[in-house]
Amino acid sequence: MTLELKRVSTGYEAVDVIHDIDLRVGEGEIVALVGANGAGKSTLVKAISGILPVRRGEVALDGQRIDRESPRARVLLGIAQVPEGRQVFGGLTVRENLRLGAYARGERDAAQFEHSIARVGALFPILLERRDVPAANLSGGQQQMLAIGRGLMAEPRILVLDEPSLGLAPVLVAEIFRLIASLRGQGRGILLSEQNARLSLAIADRAYVIENGRVALSGTGEELLHNAEVAERYLGVGKGVAVADSARHTQLAARLAALLGRS
Repeated sequence: MTLELKRVSTGYEAVDVIHDIDLRVGEGEIVALVGANGAGKSTLVKAISGILPVRRGEVALDGQRIDRESPRARVLLGIAQVPEGRQVFGGLTVRENLRLGAYARGERDAAQFEHSIARVGALFPILLERRDVPAANLSGGQQQMLAIGRGLMAEPRILVLDEPSLGLAPVLVAEIFRLIASLRGQGRGILLSEQNARLSLAIADRAYVIENGRVALSGTGEELLHNAEVAERYLGVGKGVAVADSARHTQLAARLAALLGRS
C-alpha cells in the first residue's frame, strides 16, 4: 500500500500553512517528516488523516483519491494516526483504550478483539501486564506505547506518528524509536513526524525536511543524517545548539544505528 500526496496545500481560516507538498510513503518503509516547531508537520498530518480538509492537491492511497473521504473512512481504508501528546483517556483502563482503537472497524467479536490485543501485547508486553490499570497511572513512555498500540488496533497499513518522543526522557525516547523501527518489519508504511530530527533520520528509509510549510529537501535518512549543511540549517545541531545537547543526540543516534545494524 502506498500513500501519496500531490501538491497538497491547506491551513486554517484564510491562511495556508503548508504549500504544494509532494510526499510518498510506501509499504514497509519508514518516512520521516522533520523540521522545526511550527514548520507545518502537524498540519500535514491532519490533512492526511482527514481532520483538516485539503484545499488544493490530492491525497491518494494505492492510486485512489481519498482527500474527500472522512477521517473514519480513511481509518477503514488503512490509515491510522497516533496523535501528538499521546491523548490517551486517563480515566479508562489500558484495555479500554485499546478497544477504542478498534472501534471504527466495528469489531464486536470477542475472540477477534482478543487476537488483536495479543498482537499489540507481543510488541508492548507492559500493556498486557497493566491492561486493567487506568491509563492515567502509566508512565509517559507507557502512555506513548499505549497510544501506538491503540493506533495498531485499527490494523492500519499506513501508520502516521505525530511527535512520539514529545515530553519523554532520553532513555525512553531511544526505546520508543526502537519499537517504531520494529514495526517496519510487519510491512506497514510509517510516516514519522518528529521534531527530534537526528533520531528520526537514524531509523528512516527516506525523509522530507519541512521549512515554512514547504518541502525544503528530501533524500534517504542516512544521506540527510550525515549532511553537514542539513544538520546546521534544518536539524538543530548547528551553531545555535549547545555542545552537550549535540553530543547527547549523537549518542542516541549511534545507539539506534547499532540496534538497526548500521555502521
